[in-house]
Amino acid sequence: MGLNVTPVREIRPDTLLDRANALISTYKTASNPELIQQLPQAAAGLGDLCPPPDPAAGLHVLRGLTADDTGLGATPPSWSDASPTRTAEWDVVMLLLASAMGRPFGWEGQQDGRLVHDIVPSRGHEHEQTGASSTVTLAAHNEDAFHHRRANLMLLGCLRNPDRVATSAASVRHAGLDDADVEVLSAPVLPILPDDAYDDARDSSLEPPRVPTLWHGEDGLCLRFDPAYTPLEQAGADYRAAYGRLCRELDRVKVGVRLEPGDVLVIDNDAVVHGREPFRARYDGTDRWLKRVSVRLPGRDRPSAETAEHGYGQQPIDPYEER
Repeated sequence: MGLNVTPVREIRPDTLLDRANALISTYKTASNPELIQQLPQAAAGLGDLCPPPDPAAGLHVLRGLTADDTGLGATPPSWSDASPTRTAEWDVVMLLLASAMGRPFGWEGQQDGRLVHDIVPSRGHEHEQTGASSTVTLAAHNEDAFHHRRANLMLLGCLRNPDRVATSAASVRHAGLDDADVEVLSAPVLPILPDDAYDDARDSSLEPPRVPTLWHGEDGLCLRFDPAYTPLEQAGADYRAAYGRLCRELDRVKVGVRLEPGDVLVIDNDAVVHGREPFRARYDGTDRWLKRVSVRLPGRDRPSAETAEHGYGQQPIDPYEER
């Protein structure tokens, strides 16, 4: 069965904010490489405050922070217009939360390699299957499902959501799949192509690797899922039927999370897919504005065959990775 209510973890933000502001006073912005190197030390002891979600749920909302609507200024018209100083406190808070759970990382090919992404509606992208869209339903998917080094956890921090737009989430562990469907979907039959946020990857001439949709992880069933970028027409009838049943089950068990300013939604990206309901963007500085951070959990295993994938030439930026 799915969750009727999204788990909420109330947190006391004092320690978190004190540490964030101490870092900002020295390093000014979250993109400062010296600040990023200080994050593991600064996040020490915060694990009890903000642990990863319970595997049975796969997500939770951290509540207790606030977002000052007046102090934020206008929602930027695109991620590239977001000021690195105006939301420095929130950027560093997001990185501290991520560092308490695992290792934050970014992508060379997305949002200029920043570790904290700004998710805002943007003109000309209304109908895409990306975070910049608005007028279409953002279909359920795992974040960066096309890549073998995708996030284990994803954090979404809400700065502004005046229309109470719901983020949808569904755990594969709540889906009612039979053993036959799990077996069919565990075979590497179809590729997942890069999404519209990765222009260079979409132009890649590399042969797309075929990947399993389902596999068994240490904590239970996991999935790698992005139907908007999966060429389902290339699969046989049995596979398409099983995939369709998975889609329907995920839709059946999904919950809608209407984030309030200050809320941080934490999603297990190996077990839970997420999406977003459509809304009408105003482009007047008051639109929905989220912060997003991808997190890697060192030591969490995925299918060994993933290590041979090319990732369409897209490279993660892991500031703590040995080179």
